[in-house]
Amino acid sequence: MTQPNYTIRNARPSEFAAIGKLMVQVYSQLDGFPKEKEQPAYYSMLYNIGEFTNKPETELLVAVADDGKIAGAVVYFGDMQYYGSGGTATQELNAAGFRLLAVSPEARGLGIGKLLTLECIRKAKENDLSQVIIHSTKAMKTAWAMYERLGFKRSEDLDFMQQELPVYGFRLYLA
Repeated sequence: MTQPNYTIRNARPSEFAAIGKLMVQVYSQLDGFPKEKEQPAYYSMLYNIGEFTNKPETELLVAVADDGKIAGAVVYFGDMQYYGSGGTATQELNAAGFRLLAVSPEARGLGIGKLLTLECIRKAKENDLSQVIIHSTKAMKTAWAMYERLGFKRSEDLDFMQQELPVYGFRLYLA
């Protein structure tokens, strides 16, 4: 069986509900990550992921296989004031960010997360921004390692607490 090719593009409104379900599926299965009953507002945000596209310079990107199946998604912010995290990240200037990267369980290990991350970096460079900001948690160690391989560095000044969950900031300075 050959591996399908993936296209990264903006999600269509007709795909928002399926992407929201994917987000909830992925995040709820992370070891050590709060469950829906512990952080209902967070999971409501995941279910309604398409609402981010109503904010300026904000895109919901998807990785789509040749057969049209969505393998993963991420929210890209071309202006950090719309990023919506805790901490100081929303005050960063001349910066892009991305949040809520999720890859379907059946597509893990195929480089989908890396493809989505590289597209966010490409968009930031295309807009002459000086850095890309992200956050991760200890439950997301696989993604954390990938971000570091791509050049992201821990930035403790961006850390914050999401209720009882420590959230760790990273930045990638663009040349």
